[in-house]
Amino acid sequence: MYSEKERVSTGIPALDQRLDGLFIGDNVIWYDEAGSLAFPFTLNFIRQSQERNKPLIYVTFDRSPKSLLEELGPLAQSPHMTFLDCFTHGKGDGSAVFSKFYEMNGAQWPYQIVKVNEPAKPDRVAEAIYGIHQKLKGDVRFVFESLTGMQDLWEGEESILKFYSRTCPRLYELETIAYWIIEKGAHSQRLKAHINQIAQVAIDLGIRRGKSALTVLKAHNRHPGSLDKPEYFWADGMKVGFDADLPISEKIDLGGRLKALRAKQGISQKELATLVGVTPSTISQVESNQIYPSLPALIKIAQVMRVDVAYFFHANGKTEKPAVFSGEGKLVHFPQLGKGGIEGRQLLPLDLGAGIEPYLLEIAPGKRLSGHFFTHKGEEFGYLLEGELEVVIKETVHQVGPGDVVFLSRDIPSQWKNTQERPARLLWLKIL
Repeated sequence: MYSEKERVSTGIPALDQRLDGLFIGDNVIWYDEAGSLAFPFTLNFIRQSQERNKPLIYVTFDRSPKSLLEELGPLAQSPHMTFLDCFTHGKGDGSAVFSKFYEMNGAQWPYQIVKVNEPAKPDRVAEAIYGIHQKLKGDVRFVFESLTGMQDLWEGEESILKFYSRTCPRLYELETIAYWIIEKGAHSQRLKAHINQIAQVAIDLGIRRGKSALTVLKAHNRHPGSLDKPEYFWADGMKVGFDADLPISEKIDLGGRLKALRAKQGISQKELATLVGVTPSTISQVESNQIYPSLPALIKIAQVMRVDVAYFFHANGKTEKPAVFSGEGKLVHFPQLGKGGIEGRQLLPLDLGAGIEPYLLEIAPGKRLSGHFFTHKGEEFGYLLEGELEVVIKETVHQVGPGDVVFLSRDIPSQWKNTQERPARLLWLKIL
């Protein structure tokens, strides 16, 4: 019976309150819209497990051991951590660049790393997982990063369905707790429906109105008070909190700011509504924080009031933003363009509110992409750093060389092609 199983913490008390905790045996699905929102929750899960001296197996398909260890920092050095490397001979293709990691460190590692030599075969991955598990004691914890990475390597959803359908029930019977990360937009509804049916817990992480939002989709045999209700949250390193839990003084009072600004400029609700193109009732509800304006309405309000949109969101009037972002950015997948043709990294957090989304894209030698990188209704801007490309826009072929700029306002390319025998690197900006 589920009620007989031990209840444990996610490592984040605010999430425990909303989720009604975790149970031994839980498979927890994290649907991540941005590719980076789930990581702070994973870090806290790892820390909580280590504080209770629980063994944890981290299965990585998307990141090299070196990259992952650097990002985990001191958490990676725990004797309770074991890493299952499905990257080096998976997406890393056994490249000497990644294999050197093992040669350079050798027996001096403070880490426990197991390299899977044939990660493209799901059975080999399963054998490695259960082989490690047999040597560990107590309720073992897992992090699978990620189902999307598995699908990229195993070339199809059927392999994912088969692996997941077999693994989840077995992990439940073995009394583990497993976090499964999945990129929300990279999979079919059929796969996600099947995953939800088997998982004990499902959580959606997305961007709403420019802010990070969490929604508990499923919590089997417990009664969370916020099921299917999106809640805004923030993350700073390992610190995670929910806007609803902030003291009133720290919450963003968009409505109050609008009301004060409108009064200062001597504009009535009716006059502002006419200028913006909404009803006076809408302005009244916004000012009382009953609703948020739509993005077009908010932009129009800012134009009418002669302020930046960001004015309404700075907590307590603070306008400071980070000046430098370290690292290589977050990996972006392009499932609609096929495997192996393009790689990309998102250079800024999606919830930064910078007004742009910058990406560093690399198109493989000789590859043709039968479509555009993004589905985006706004303007886009690209600067070719290296290589040569052909782009087809409205049946016209354009040649793009190093230093050339591509600007898209309405028409979307129907094809991109790398005409050289070396990668083409492109800095790409989506204007929001």
